[in-house]
Order: sequence, then structure tokens, then C-alpha cells
Amino acid sequence: MESMLVRMPVNVKAKVTEKLKHEMIAELTANLKTVDYELEQIEHHGKRMLAEQAKQDAQGLPALREHIEAERQKRVDAKKEIEEKMIEANKLEIGAEILRGSMERVYELKVGDNLDDIIGAEILLEDGKVIAFRE
Repeated sequence: MESMLVRMPVNVKAKVTEKLKHEMIAELTANLKTVDYELEQIEHHGKRMLAEQAKQDAQGLPALREHIEAERQKRVDAKKEIEEKMIEANKLEIGAEILRGSMERVYELKVGDNLDDIIGAEILLEDGKVIAFRE
């Protein structure tokens, strides 16, 4: 066998433009609003659920409190992560390249190919359009 078809990872990078930076910040802002809303809902529903549990069976209160606090903490952690990403997005310099994801490609690997050169393949985008392929 002289060759083999293999799947290879391809990094997708984007060139930072004003448009991309604005889109990223807008998406993070929307995510932040969603998490804030979820925190409000947990607070509101949590109080109601605790009151109902206290009427029905007070022994279940510690477990319910723990569950509510765990859900609240998940959202607090998510909010902190989004806020950190927002700081990073605001610091991005126009023209810089950032990783936006990865894809796979099918490649015909041949005897003698340098695998290190092939594995480093990238696609470069600018405002959603492919502007370069790199190997």
C-alpha cells in the first residue's frame, strides 16, 4: 500500500476585524443577560420551592437548599467565565488571528509525507469568508 485516506484536524482561525469583535462582544453580552435571567429565576423559584417543601416535609429542606445552591453556583461560575471572555474580547487587536474552532479533512497520506507539516493545516477567515489555507 502506497497511500491511505485519513482524517486530519484543521484549525479554523479568524482575523480580528471590527465586525468580528463587535459580534463576539454582542454574543457575550446576550449570554450574560441569559445567565442573569437564570439567576433571577433560580432565586425566585428557589424561595417558592423552599416554602412549599417546608410545608410538606421539613426534612427535605437541606437537600433542596443544596440543590438550589448548586444550580445557582453553576450560573455564577458561568457568569464569571463570560465576564472574563468579555475582557479578553475587548483586548483583541484588529488584525490579530484567533482560534475559532476546528474541522476535519480527508487527506491522502503517502509514503514519505511529513506528517508534522500535514497536521498543522489551518483555514483563515475574515468576516466569515475564507481568505487562506495554510499547511
